Formats: sequence, structure tokens, C-alpha cells
Amino acid sequence: MKYYLIVGEASGDLHASHLIRELKKADKDADFRYFGGDLMQAEGGTLVRHYRDTAYMGFITVVRHLPSIFRNMSMCKADIRQWKPDAVILVDYPGFNLSIAKYVHTNQLAKVYYYISPKIWAWKEHRIRNIKRDVDEMFSILPFEVAFYEGKHHYPIHYVGNPTADEISRFKQEYTETFLQFCERNGLSSQPIIALLAGSRKTEIKDNLPKMMKALAHYPDYQFVLAGAPAIDDDYYQKFIEGSRVQLVHQETFPLLSHSTAALVTSGTATLETALFGVPQVVCYVAPMAKVYGVLKRLFVKVKYVSLVNLIANREVVPELVLDAYTPERLLRELKAILPGGEHRQAMLEGYQAMVQAIDKPDAPGNAARQMVDLLRNG
Repeated sequence: MKYYLIVGEASGDLHASHLIRELKKADKDADFRYFGGDLMQAEGGTLVRHYRDTAYMGFITVVRHLPSIFRNMSMCKADIRQWKPDAVILVDYPGFNLSIAKYVHTNQLAKVYYYISPKIWAWKEHRIRNIKRDVDEMFSILPFEVAFYEGKHHYPIHYVGNPTADEISRFKQEYTETFLQFCERNGLSSQPIIALLAGSRKTEIKDNLPKMMKALAHYPDYQFVLAGAPAIDDDYYQKFIEGSRVQLVHQETFPLLSHSTAALVTSGTATLETALFGVPQVVCYVAPMAKVYGVLKRLFVKVKYVSLVNLIANREVVPELVLDAYTPERLLRELKAILPGGEHRQAMLEGYQAMVQAIDKPDAPGNAARQMVDLLRNG
């Protein structure tokens, strides 16, 4: 059968590449075409457009690139119509993908499957109408989405497990490097590590990294190590860390977390990754005009928490210093509380265990692939 996949960023490329691998196991005649990235291309099939040429984040950036976005969308629709896939598999990236879903459904071109739901439970909940109308099957990777979709909106979905948990489990089984070997290979000292995960986009890094670095002077007995994001050049980081004690490592997030004592993390998948490595963390996310954004968040964001750790556990396991809730003083206080001997460290580690139990379903891409193939064959 023929599968057309669409992703819009690096994380989607990673998860879709694993899904392609599993689809090939479940369907020996599988053929692939996609808007994707290097990892998907390594699994085979035809890359139509790279995600770096289609992904635009932020209102102003999107407006400036509207002609390019519309061209990419038209190209994608025409390519799907010409190739005639059995299934179009959408991976997150809702602004683009929900438009494609509507086109495919309206024209009855293929089954529409969504792997990794848009975060409509947090904002733009009205998109549920489009999903119920245009998406044949939703494959969820977050356990709390079952109650949102099925309980609140009466839309049946498939919870298949969490691919990030699968990836980290595999990494732990295979990774053998010691702390000292890791430090020596990356030119680090032997001091315990506080990891900095400052986001995957330049705007996030610009807003959050300098705030995180204010903790340096208060912890001379620790080394601060920054995890470089895949799409960000080292030169960009140097503007912020030059002359400081912060050390940068690239393509080393999992090894870094496996050897860290604590972490400062922006909201996103990185909070889940940090928790799955058992590293106590403070979630910090700031932006320009934080007070204004804080008011808007309270008005429009529909969830109590922003970190995946707290959302999955359904309680505050990790502190969230988000927008107007962030202050340098609170950052220092929360960081002190999760370092060895800190008053909140053990409780946070116990909360992580409860979160892991809530996920409790291994092999997300395999589960999704087998269900997709079965649905296509048997209805």
C-alpha cells in the first residue's frame, strides 16, 4: 500500500521515520512519499519537500512567508492527487496538516490518519470540529488525550503509547559511557552537571537562555552544560554564552541528561525527556511582554499545566515558571530545592514514577503502524 506522510519540524521527522520503519514491517509492499526530513529519507521512499523549507513559526514570520506557505500547500495537494496514496498520515503541524486533511477528505482521495495529535486540548479547541469531520483515525501518544477526545468530545481515538519513552528506553539499554568518559570526550570538567535545555527555536533560546544563565554565579560547584538543538548553529549560541562558564554540546541531549544532576528546561518535549531520565528539573519559559502573554494565557489556554510531565501526571510534579510567573529569585529557589539534599528532589523523582506508569504502553510506532495497516486492510 501507499503512504503519504507530512511533518513540519525535526521532532516530526524523528517520529515519522520510526513509523515508516514499523510500517515496512507490517506491510511488506509499503511505498512512501512525504513532506519530511533526513531521517525519513534514510528509511526509504521519496522526499517531496524538506520540512526546513515549509516550517514557519510565529505570527509575523508566518505572515511574511504566506506566499511560500500557500505554494507548498498547493504542491502537496496536487502531489497527493497525482500519487493516489491509500493513506495520508499527518504528524502534528496542525496549521498545514488540517488544511490537507480537509482537502483529502472532501475529495475522497485517501484515508486520513493523524499520528501525534495537535495540542488542541491546550488552545484552539475549536479545531475539534475539523478533526471530527476530516480525520478518519487519530493515533494519540499522550494518555490524557483519551479523556479529552473520547470523554469530552465523543471522538474515538487510539492511544498507542509514547515514542519519546520508547526512544529513551532504547538509548538506556545501549548507552555505556561513564560520566568521566562523557566529560572527557566533550571537554568538560568533572564537576556535577546542571543541564540547560533552552528550546529548539532561535526565539525561544534568545528569550530563555540568558534567564537560565543567571543561576551560574550562585552554583560555582556545578558545571552548566547547554544542549544544542539540531537546527541551531553553534555560532548562534556563542552570542549568549561567550565569556561565561556555560559549555555547549551538540547532538548530545540524551547522553547529557543521563549524566546530569538537575536541569533547567523550557516547556515542550524536553520536559518529558528530562523526566524519563530521572533528572529533577525546573521548567522555565519566558517571552517578551511576559505579563501581557501571562494574561492571554489565563484567558485562552485551556489546561492547568504547560509541561508534559504535569499534564500526564495530572498534578504539579515539576515547578513551572512560565511567562509572568518567572522571577530570577524563584528560579534560584526552585533550583536549590531539587539539587541533592533539596527539599523537593525526592518527591519529584517519585512523581516521575507515577508519570511513567501513566504512559505504560511500549512500542508506540509499532502499535500505530500495525493498527493503520489493519484498518486499511480490514476497515
